[in-house]
Amino acid sequence: MTSHVRSRRLLTVAAAAVLAVAGPLAPAASAGPGRGVDFQLTVLHNNDGESKLLGAPGQPDFGGVARFATLVDRLRAEGEKGGRRGAIMVSSGDNFLAGPEFNASLRKGVPFYDALALKAVGYDAMAIGNHEFDFGPDTLADFIESFGTDGPPFVSANLDMSDEERLAALVERGTVVSSATLRRGGERIGVVGATTPALASISSPRRVKVLQNVAGLIQDEVDALSARGVDKVVLISHLQGLTEDRALVPMLRNVDVVIAGGGDELMASDTTPLVPGDTITKDPATGQPLRYPLYARDGAGVDVPVVTTAGDYKYVGRLVVDFDRRGKVVGVDRSSGPVRVSGVAPDAVAPDPEVQRTVVEPVKQFVDGMAANVVAQSAVALDGRRDPGVRTKETNLGNLMADSLLASGRRNAASYGVTPPDVALQNGGGIRNNNLIPAGRITELDTFSIAPFGNFVSVVPNVPRAQFKEILENAVSRVPVADGRFAQVAGFRFEYDPSGTAQVVNDAGTVLTPGTRVRTVTLDDGTKIVENGQVVPGPALSVATNDFSARGGDQWPFRGLPFTTVGVTYQQALLAYITGDLNGQITATAYPETGSGRITTAP
Repeated sequence: MTSHVRSRRLLTVAAAAVLAVAGPLAPAASAGPGRGVDFQLTVLHNNDGESKLLGAPGQPDFGGVARFATLVDRLRAEGEKGGRRGAIMVSSGDNFLAGPEFNASLRKGVPFYDALALKAVGYDAMAIGNHEFDFGPDTLADFIESFGTDGPPFVSANLDMSDEERLAALVERGTVVSSATLRRGGERIGVVGATTPALASISSPRRVKVLQNVAGLIQDEVDALSARGVDKVVLISHLQGLTEDRALVPMLRNVDVVIAGGGDELMASDTTPLVPGDTITKDPATGQPLRYPLYARDGAGVDVPVVTTAGDYKYVGRLVVDFDRRGKVVGVDRSSGPVRVSGVAPDAVAPDPEVQRTVVEPVKQFVDGMAANVVAQSAVALDGRRDPGVRTKETNLGNLMADSLLASGRRNAASYGVTPPDVALQNGGGIRNNNLIPAGRITELDTFSIAPFGNFVSVVPNVPRAQFKEILENAVSRVPVADGRFAQVAGFRFEYDPSGTAQVVNDAGTVLTPGTRVRTVTLDDGTKIVENGQVVPGPALSVATNDFSARGGDQWPFRGLPFTTVGVTYQQALLAYITGDLNGQITATAYPETGSGRITTAP
């Protein structure tokens, strides 16, 4: 790859992120290269691979990064064959995710298995998603450095990394950039990246500044590319889904293609082969199935194709775009669409042997070892599903997680000189298995699937009662929408009224609209904290949670209250609790499948 990168000298912009209503959708472009076509560009893409290196969840004959690599090679060769044609491969972020497979990389160290696989795929540019920061900036630096000196550019126009030493060095080296220029078939293709402006509230970027004027910063990069004569521009963004990208396009000009990430939407035609169990996502704007591509009208009235793919290495997106001599899009070829990654006929592809040997086999060996280590027996099915589930209501797995935080906080408080916690809060978004774990054996692998992040158990020792109510108001503010801020709880029970006023809060934890949903809060010893929606005066509470939440993740309004981490991750706390406190037995009495009445709704 030949690339030109623009220096990331970004100014702090005191402007709010803008999400306007997208322009009217255009009809599908005419298919196939024809008269007036000067150059055809194949944009191969994916997003949200999230370390699913071994195969698609629940579908081992599909996905898998070794098969994915083979398919990309095949599609790239097709896109580059003959005439005025070229192909690029890009990612729209969330290139790794905490979990059993990524834990193999963390145990191994640099170079990470994920990076070895993605380097073999041959990406030309990669956006930076929110999950890249889940372990903090240093782990992201490890991941990027794992590609060596000849890896792809990592692209984001709205991240200022100057206060993070290792990432700043990668910026200086030209590895992390605002935009890149690729050369294919004698043409220059500009690639601009963007990262969700909500990054600070959903991940752990530490001292990375997340600049909020996303549209303006992208346009600055596009204008700079245009000034250098680059007339084909691809935006790779991780703004959390198609809705955000559709809203962004009307604020831009001279972007030819948008590759979105973060929403895991599946866009396809009714005849597209899909991974078994997958269905085409419904368009929230129309209620109809999302077709590939959709179009949003930009600030100059031009209809821009916007695409994405479902994640987990299950599909390679293929957008084949025709340009005229002026660099204007004149069509999208009929061959465009998601191509499933299959290990079975009629579209089976063989795993790339090098990726299979150097990545898949050692990661599988690691995961199999965890799967063979039985740590408990459960008499009940444990509900970690998202919706309905841990992001919308009390579940027995949510209770188990919250109990483990409370037990760990109390067990380690004295060693760390912090007040033992009275209560515990576990954000639903931190419970990641998204399935119903059947009754029976619980393995070490299960605990990583449930609690994969590198979040540490933390104690916030002095939370005023009124502020504790605010935190609970935030936790239920998005109901009935499934949201990671919903709290699973221990040490107390509470009742809320979903018809009450939902709290509105900013990323700093400042309450803009007070919530009125939380009606009662009662500690396990009977102490009333809230009654009839009013805070009962009394001493502050000590709260166990994880460090992500304690720092205000999911907009929980801790507002900078001091907290102390107590030396264990939340996965380690879960493992210790079920093997030690529960002696390896999860009973129906302690954790009934219908919940324990910790969270109830007002009649």
